[in-house]
Amino acid sequence: MDFTYSEEQQMIADSLRRFVDSEYTFAKRRKRSREGGAFERAVWCSLAELGILGLTIDADYGGFGEGPASRLVVQRELGRGLLVEPVVPCAVVAAAVLGKYGSPVQKQAWLAGIAGGEKILSVAWLEHDSRYRIEAVSTVAERSGEGYVLNGQKSLVWHAEAADALLVTARISGSKHIGLFIVPCDAANVELTGYPTMDGLRAADVNLDNAIVGKDSLVGEAADGLLALQHGLDHGIAALCAEAAGAMERLIEITAEHLQTRRQFGQPLGKFQALQHRMADMLVQKELALSMAYVAAQALDEPDARQRTRMLSAAKVIVAKAGRYVGQQAVQLHGGMGMTDELEVGDYFKRLTMFDPLFGDSDYHMARYCDAMES
Repeated sequence: MDFTYSEEQQMIADSLRRFVDSEYTFAKRRKRSREGGAFERAVWCSLAELGILGLTIDADYGGFGEGPASRLVVQRELGRGLLVEPVVPCAVVAAAVLGKYGSPVQKQAWLAGIAGGEKILSVAWLEHDSRYRIEAVSTVAERSGEGYVLNGQKSLVWHAEAADALLVTARISGSKHIGLFIVPCDAANVELTGYPTMDGLRAADVNLDNAIVGKDSLVGEAADGLLALQHGLDHGIAALCAEAAGAMERLIEITAEHLQTRRQFGQPLGKFQALQHRMADMLVQKELALSMAYVAAQALDEPDARQRTRMLSAAKVIVAKAGRYVGQQAVQLHGGMGMTDELEVGDYFKRLTMFDPLFGDSDYHMARYCDAMES
């Protein structure tokens, strides 16, 4: 895979950076987070117009059919801008799931809507005791006439309040299969309880109490549920790695600017050799994270399942460690101001801290990596 930006990719990156600089300023983002909302329809439509939402969706459904390399370019810029829109759960995870496993009707109904910014899908797979294990599913889907009745609870559903529908995992009663269902958020007996997360985004717990869905809501075959979900999560992990690398890149720039302007003993802090060394260490960690983001993107085209798992889990662990280091050092170099509302360094620190638990924390991925090493 060639990670040198093509002319088209560079144009996308430049356009997205201009959009962030002009339309997605720190003040606007902070204001929305304080008001309890992490989604704005106008911003979402702008992302659709820029081609971000339909980037990897097939051209037959209004997308551009780009691959993982282009997604890395986009997510890196989104990370720099610290965007709070549901790009990863919707335009990455859900789009990947439906792109490979969805029926023609589902693709036409949802992929075209995602690409155009008209519809939002998120993924509901975590449960209270699942500990990131996708097979740990207590939610049950019972066959009823021409459809299914779903009962169960899902936790920490990312951006659920902004979604039109959720991709929900459920055990199909009378079989050993775990299916993946498209469940409209406004369907009867579907209850969402939303709350803010540490990094200014939103999540929700979802209660399904005899929620009825049609037979056409099942994604793929009954036996495809876990495969489809893991396929989507793999794409999500790669996107998050690139986003975290972009956030680290911008945070290092912010910290360097601070060290050049803040003075002590008659000279800028950046003149002190000890602080220069710490900045160098941050830069090394950022470059390591970016390299592993490339590995994660390349893994999506890896045909060997075990090798793909190793590459993605290794990238997730290393990028999480790098993000934690860069975030903590940035706060330290800003002194007590680093965690105040006046500076955006705290926002980047919180986002990089939250990168670890998303789609499986480091402990989970270390175990997953070790399992994939076994022959």
